[in-house]
Amino acid sequence: MANAQQYPSVWTRPRPRRREHPALSREQIVAEALKLLDADGIDALSMRRLGAALNAGATSLYTHVANKDELIELVVDRVLGEIELPAEDDWRPAMETAARRLRAIILGHPWIAAVLDGVGTSFFGPNMMRITERLLGVQVMAGFTVQDADESLKLVFAYVIGLGAGEAAALTRLRRDGWTEQDVLDSRLPDAEALAEAGFPLLSSVYIGYRGRPPVEMRELSFEYGLARILEGVAAQHERTQHEHTQPERTHHERIR
Repeated sequence: MANAQQYPSVWTRPRPRRREHPALSREQIVAEALKLLDADGIDALSMRRLGAALNAGATSLYTHVANKDELIELVVDRVLGEIELPAEDDWRPAMETAARRLRAIILGHPWIAAVLDGVGTSFFGPNMMRITERLLGVQVMAGFTVQDADESLKLVFAYVIGLGAGEAAALTRLRRDGWTEQDVLDSRLPDAEALAEAGFPLLSSVYIGYRGRPPVEMRELSFEYGLARILEGVAAQHERTQHEHTQPERTHHERIR
């Protein structure tokens, strides 16, 4: 049986031999790519456009990266380097801190949510690995198995990335159209309340509860609500697992009674 082809990654292939005095450094290329991505989004990035921004030909770029996918890997790891590792040794506060910081990264760099869907398996950069190692470590210290720690971490990442992607997309669209969140709420809430009054009492109550509340505050509260529910579920499952492992094994006679 033939070996499966290796999934391509800039981190797993040998780094090309560099010329003695290269026209560009990898760091310059990544920094300029990040500027383009933050300004115009991932669909606007191309090797040709990046080369033009750097006043360099494609040959200079391909000395450092084989293609756009490798470039994205490098930029993602650069952005993840902005995440400071949580100082807490208690697993739950550490996970909360990391989740908040990852969300801040997504809202600060909206394009990144589109490529972080495979964060656990597609990105092997040093910053992704240091974050993962730290968060696995605090859970293992609390008695989680490595497998359970991995699953809970993937769950939290999926929540943050999924919610953050929606927030980032909505905020980007509003900025593009010249609106603010408050503009939309102020203009649409009265109509929503009026429509809900015609036979939707529960929905009407929800809309009334939105009055006078800043949209940013509501998004923060929604994020924290979901994060707390997820970690409560993880904690409850962890407690059940620990309890099962500490119970003495029943005898054969006890099991069949």
